[in-house]
Amino acid sequence: MLRFHPWIFSGAIMRVDGKPQEGDLVEVTDCAGNFMALGHYQVGSITVRVLSFVQRDIDQAFYTERLRQAYELRLSLGLADSERTNAYRLVHGEGDGLPGLVIDVYNGTAVVQMHSVGMYCDRKLIETALLEVMGDRLKAIYNKSEGTLPYKAGLNAENLYVYGRPESNEALENGLRFYPDWEKGQKTGFFVDQRDNRALIERYSKGRRVLNMFCYTGGFSLYAMRGGAEAVHSVDSSERAIELTKANVELNFPGDTRHAATAQDAFRFMEETGERFDLMILDPPAFAKHLNVLSNAIKGYRRLNTKALEMIPSGGILFTFSCSQVVSKEVFRTMVFSSAAKAGRRVSILHQLTQPADHPINIYHPEGEYLKGLVLHVL
Repeated sequence: MLRFHPWIFSGAIMRVDGKPQEGDLVEVTDCAGNFMALGHYQVGSITVRVLSFVQRDIDQAFYTERLRQAYELRLSLGLADSERTNAYRLVHGEGDGLPGLVIDVYNGTAVVQMHSVGMYCDRKLIETALLEVMGDRLKAIYNKSEGTLPYKAGLNAENLYVYGRPESNEALENGLRFYPDWEKGQKTGFFVDQRDNRALIERYSKGRRVLNMFCYTGGFSLYAMRGGAEAVHSVDSSERAIELTKANVELNFPGDTRHAATAQDAFRFMEETGERFDLMILDPPAFAKHLNVLSNAIKGYRRLNTKALEMIPSGGILFTFSCSQVVSKEVFRTMVFSSAAKAGRRVSILHQLTQPADHPINIYHPEGEYLKGLVLHVL
């Protein structure tokens, strides 16, 4: 029975007719020759990324239709035409029927990342569709695919503006201002997937001393400060991240002495700090991107969470996350359970968190649910 999963793995393919090149559009049939799907061919365990389960042309009209559907969803979510938020994800790969493509929008600048050769080959169609769908709301398109494409494909892709120039490098999220660094920063420049979870931080911050570990550009710190935190300390191993955090804090809270920032390894900071924090945020980078390193990643998560649970005072709140796709919700929760047991703390789950609605999950593609989070009350 057809399960509509958008990936076709190499082990499921009986034979390949002809000699398709990586990025080519190919047709998938069953053993009797009946049509099943159309998709981009690629080298590796995922051999085909499916674009359509019905026969149709994969042309300009196709991309315009898919992008229009994605844009209308963001409009309905109050993101694409909002006075308080102009940073959002426009295309979330398989969740929007465009596997291998990610597009984030920051105040009229669309930052495009292709993760497959097929999408890169269709980049002109995608750029034209973006302009048609967004119209004068689109000020610039920046293709940031140099680091996301298969390096063996030999595409020599460069990060560059393919349309216009940004009017401003400042964006808004729930009324807070920040500088997304899409040219040199991680991913597309800002982690828009934590928007809703950052807003929840604001509700818990009043009167608390907050530690934001792996702060990157300080998103959680800004919400904690607006929420009335007594003090906020941002920590990241990257000097550049700390510079961005300080700039974002100054943009929103000029001269506010409640904020401090430290460029230091997370584990070392937690071992050496003599400060006490009763609201802690653990949002580390993906410790595991592949199943073959899952065991080591879980050890890293467990060590991190155990240390946080040991140092947080009674009555404290811990926000803890994993953005590793290969770490399931069940594995993550079990890891937190073992960390709590090792720390010998009484812990209750207040919230179970995930990615926001502009990062939709294709129901046939559970792998798209990558962000997991728990809010814990610790006694």
